[in-house]
Amino acid sequence: MTATLKKTRKKRGHVSMGYGRIGKHRKHPGGRGNAGGQHHHRILMDKYHPGYFGKVGMRHFHMHKNHFHCPTVNVEKLWTLVSEQTKTNYANKKDKAPVIDVTKAGFFKVLGKGNIPQQPVIVKAKFFSSLAEKKIKEAGGVCVLTA
Repeated sequence: MTATLKKTRKKRGHVSMGYGRIGKHRKHPGGRGNAGGQHHHRILMDKYHPGYFGKVGMRHFHMHKNHFHCPTVNVEKLWTLVSEQTKTNYANKKDKAPVIDVTKAGFFKVLGKGNIPQQPVIVKAKFFSSLAEKKIKEAGGVCVLTA
């Protein structure tokens, strides 16, 4: 920022430059940064940042995040994983159903949010929620568990 736009240019000629005669503008009277959160700034921390200090929960030493990696997809999005052409091709065939391999699309688990078209479909996934399984079976489909 150029000097002409700074606040000090406007304050020239005013003795204490907006900081008051009595208290004086000293460097860091309350400490730098977050200093005093448990001491002289406690009221502010408790009021605006409750729970800032302390611990909660259990520790998990040497946690491997990939053990818990389980991307999910909802039942309502299943048909977006195959082309629109596939859906129309199998729409009138009663003896065949399209196979939707969820793991190929990068998902592990199928969840039950939303509605599914009343069209039989074979869904392959590592995990299914109970509601997802129920909705797929009601539509005349099958849930196939893969390793």
